[in-house]
Amino acid sequence: MSATAPGGLLTIAGKQVSRLGLGTIRLTGPGTWGWPEDRATATQVLREAVHVHGITHIDTADAYGPYTAESLIHTALHPYPPELLVATKVGMIRPAPNVWRPFGHPAYLRIAVDASLSRLGVEQLDLCYLHRVAPDIALEDQVGTLRALQLEGKIGHIGLSKVGVDQIRAAEKEITVAAVQNCLNRDEPSDPALDYCARMDIPYVPYRPLNAGALPAPAGLAWLLDLAPHIAPVPGTSSPGHLRALVNAVR
Repeated sequence: MSATAPGGLLTIAGKQVSRLGLGTIRLTGPGTWGWPEDRATATQVLREAVHVHGITHIDTADAYGPYTAESLIHTALHPYPPELLVATKVGMIRPAPNVWRPFGHPAYLRIAVDASLSRLGVEQLDLCYLHRVAPDIALEDQVGTLRALQLEGKIGHIGLSKVGVDQIRAAEKEITVAAVQNCLNRDEPSDPALDYCARMDIPYVPYRPLNAGALPAPAGLAWLLDLAPHIAPVPGTSSPGHLRALVNAVR
């Protein structure tokens, strides 16, 4: 494994990981649906990220595929190096390509966590985010379910995705928030949760850090890493060459 962590280091969910992570949403088929057209290349991207480039933060979700990204991670990287953080998300269902629906019923969240454990081949999820706060179910019930699963040993740390400051504060009454994953990039640079997370010492993980490819990697990633030390972007790619460019942008 590379001795240099791309972008430096940040502690997330109890592990010191590379500030530059890898998102896996692009390692699926069109519409974030099904398997990628070239599974071998998708597997290569994951292996090179960890074993060549020193990335130690892999971000995924059961909704990516759905299910296929987690399965690819298992194929490519299991057994996982002890320094690797594999973060996943639950609480989103996928009725069709390009269709995303929050679903936070406690019984479903339990099923989803068990399924992610099985696909990833682990006894405990390092970091499990609530992918979205379902508006029809009390936030306390959704994060409370994840907290119960944490107490049972199935989840190590709990994160929140696409949340505002009020939602983070409400969740903090039930859980310790290990990370917040929101959209942030140079084209979409404003998020009140960023400063709140800094004050509360919560790692902030920008998704869509290059605005779905609209921003050049050197300027976009450098801007995020220079913005604040608690930021750890997770750009996605399906290309080994593009992966190298992402890593080189933050060296």
